[in-house]
Amino acid sequence: MSDFKQMLLIDRDDTARAATRLESEQELAAVAWAIVGNGALASLTSAESEVVNSSTEIPVPDTAELVSEIRQGGDPLGDAFVRLRSPKQRRPLGAVYTPPGIVEAMVGWIAAKEQPARVVDPGAGSGRFVLQAGRVFPDASLVAVELDPLAALLCRANLTAAGFDDRFNVMVEDYREADLGSCDGVTAFVGNPPYVRHHQIESRWKRWLTATAKSRDLPVSALAGLHVHFFLATLLAAKPGDIGAFITSAEWLDVNYGKLLRGMLTDGLGGESVHVVAPEALAFENAATTASVTCFQIGSEARFVKMRRVANASDLADLSKGRRVSKQRLMQEKRWSPLLSPAPPAPDGFVELGELCRVHRGAVTGANATWITTANNPQLPQRTLFPSVTKARELFDADDSVLSSLCSLRAVIDLPADLSELDEDDRELVNRFLRYAERNGAHSSYIARHRNPWWSVGLRSPAPILATYMARRPPAFVRNLAGARHVNVAHGIYPRDPLSDDALDTLADSLRSSVSVSQGRTYAGGLTKFEPSEMERIPVPTPTLLAEM
Repeated sequence: MSDFKQMLLIDRDDTARAATRLESEQELAAVAWAIVGNGALASLTSAESEVVNSSTEIPVPDTAELVSEIRQGGDPLGDAFVRLRSPKQRRPLGAVYTPPGIVEAMVGWIAAKEQPARVVDPGAGSGRFVLQAGRVFPDASLVAVELDPLAALLCRANLTAAGFDDRFNVMVEDYREADLGSCDGVTAFVGNPPYVRHHQIESRWKRWLTATAKSRDLPVSALAGLHVHFFLATLLAAKPGDIGAFITSAEWLDVNYGKLLRGMLTDGLGGESVHVVAPEALAFENAATTASVTCFQIGSEARFVKMRRVANASDLADLSKGRRVSKQRLMQEKRWSPLLSPAPPAPDGFVELGELCRVHRGAVTGANATWITTANNPQLPQRTLFPSVTKARELFDADDSVLSSLCSLRAVIDLPADLSELDEDDRELVNRFLRYAERNGAHSSYIARHRNPWWSVGLRSPAPILATYMARRPPAFVRNLAGARHVNVAHGIYPRDPLSDDALDTLADSLRSSVSVSQGRTYAGGLTKFEPSEMERIPVPTPTLLAEM
């Protein structure tokens, strides 16, 4: 087994015995402070000092074993932090700690390119990246930026124990507003920027992201996660020739809010390579997220970016590998995942599904508990009840992939936009229902507030073929002979020009037999999603070939 794989698979029981005896965050802080030493009090930030002061009454065990483990390359303090603070507690700050083998690979890539004068670790946590950089670059100054004061204290203790006292700086602040100062030589930015979803990011920082990106003529979406903010902050802090490697989730390759990062990599940030770990091979312990390593050199004029997909995190050992893709093509593509493993050209007689059919996601009700009911609810006019597919399971379980009856389906309440078209009796029933819906807040949901009128769900006409779009297996493509409507658990496939029933049957058969999960967008743990645009790119037989099959 290679040294790299051994590092990834190492038995942590042997390297963290002392850390497993720590039973609280206060005890962990006390031990870290003992390693730092009372003489370093003046170097602590005020936030770290508060953490230390809260643990002054904690008895401190002998730290010699912990210091020895740190000097041998371990991170027992970080291991204890991850054990003591649950994933739910760490999630608001995006604290996911990187396995040591990946840390070694990323720092090793930098070492093969440059001997930096300074190394900056944004969102440093316990300092795994900056520690490894300190070992590899004995003359580099080390800067760790970390917002969590306890994690920053652990980072300081690790750097002290490793013997880097005279060349490190731990900054307890938000990386986006940290003043890193200047550096005469090359700065290497390396780390695991925190992954925090946009709805947990303050409005002022969303405004910062939007304004800053626009000032550089970069495409931007305020829905970007915090890791994208960190890339932009790095671009602002860096100078031409600086270098970097970040590991993040991989969703930015495809989603709309990732367009800012994709734009930076092709303009300014200097993308060198992108390495994506197969989603089913979880790269992080105790974190169900995808992983990609992005390497860059500020101002690089290289015309290509190396891209590759690896089966396991251990395959990241050599970050110099990858298939070259021109930056010109990257700038033209809205999604980058297909470039990791390009699909073979469609065979003769095949076209993209989108040439034959439109694919539409089902309606979003905004409040399923209000708008979905029994098929024969006597409290509502029958004309407002539309039997619909409301669960993906109803398509997966369809006999012979054909939906031939509406009997087992629930109904979506879809009221007419103009209620005056109802007769007096029906209007009375609808008015009573609307009062009930308002009491339950259905009129104030995000979806209801953005449709006019709020009470009209707006179901599409029945699609002749229905498809699931999210699962850990290929989509189910079901012929909709019953004429069911569908909500947003499914996509409807609508021919652009009329197709005979035989042609529709053959088209559905072809989709069932040919579509694989690799054609969709795969998330952590192997969950695969097909957006309508992705489904429209699936190769299918032409109408002529359908008629012959």
